[in-house]
Amino acid sequence: MTGLAAAHLVTDIYMPVLPAILPILIAQNGYSYLAAGLLVTAYNVTSSFTQPVVGWLSDKRGLTISVSLSLFISAFFIALMGVVHDYYLIMAFAVIAALGHACFHPVALSIVSRLCSSENRGQITSYFVVGGNIGYAIGPVLAGALVFWLGLPGLLFLVIPAGIMVFALRIIMPGGIAAIHDAHPAQPVADHDVPSKWPFVLLMLASILRSWAIFATITYIPMYLVSQGYDLVTAGLVMTLMLLSGVAGQIFGGRISDRFGRKEFMVFALAGAIPCFYLFFATAGIPAILTLLLFGFCLWSTFTVSVSMSHELLPQNIGLASGIMLGLAIGFGGLGVAVNGIIADHYSLAATIGTIPLPIIGAVILMALIPYPWKTFRRQKTNAP
Repeated sequence: MTGLAAAHLVTDIYMPVLPAILPILIAQNGYSYLAAGLLVTAYNVTSSFTQPVVGWLSDKRGLTISVSLSLFISAFFIALMGVVHDYYLIMAFAVIAALGHACFHPVALSIVSRLCSSENRGQITSYFVVGGNIGYAIGPVLAGALVFWLGLPGLLFLVIPAGIMVFALRIIMPGGIAAIHDAHPAQPVADHDVPSKWPFVLLMLASILRSWAIFATITYIPMYLVSQGYDLVTAGLVMTLMLLSGVAGQIFGGRISDRFGRKEFMVFALAGAIPCFYLFFATAGIPAILTLLLFGFCLWSTFTVSVSMSHELLPQNIGLASGIMLGLAIGFGGLGVAVNGIIADHYSLAATIGTIPLPIIGAVILMALIPYPWKTFRRQKTNAP
């Protein structure tokens, strides 16, 4: 499990590298802003929308690419972007790197699911997910340092973490995916016990709405902070602290959901994020920053729990569930930010920020409606006289 979390950390280092080096690509290669933006779009669309396909192929056809190979593919083609100048070649590298990234998550999460039980699924899954969060935070810093010291060719050194991780995985998982599957076989599900897909669909819709709120927050809150007199460095620091509080929230959420129930935690954490968001605007100075951090803690804490729920709702399709939750739901959630942009253009920045809690409210309603068993509430009802 530690090896898989570390592998997730390393593979997600490469995801934010392309956006981080765009200014250099524009300056050195003369790309337009549209052309540069299309590189990121191609990467994100390929990664987000192929993960469910990869998961489905893993579940139904047994077709998998080892986590070591998928990790190295992503690293290798991101690194090559530092030594090529042809736009279409860089575009091809972005797509191939994204495919490597897409192949990693469904397969790795299928392994994680086999290592979990119903009593610790939230906690174990949170370790895996948080590994990726840390890698995503490291990526821009590492790429920026290499480019600053060595120029774009310095990106070639990015293959080193992947190479080390591939070697480590050979030691940690000597038999690869097959050995883990043999040691931890999936629990068979009888045909008459196959659960309905509708609970998962509701969970997916709730996750899309939550992702929409997350991406809108990351996009527009820094602009709001700057408009309120914060400098860019301080605004960036505040966002970093909010994201770190979200990482802590995911570990907390995994543990608490195991003990008190996933549905209970999802409903109350999402609902708790809403007053924190509005308190951010009702206060100033340190209290405002603290409420924003608490907002991030509540909102991000639900991510790991929703992944755990998806595995329990689709026990025969863990790969597909993982691909949808880490790919499709995030991708569609990101598209929702365009709606906020339209509101900002036609009304104001304050107006579009004020709408951020609306998708969270929708997510709370959907979570409450999901036919997923309550744990604490059911226990209290059973113990009532």
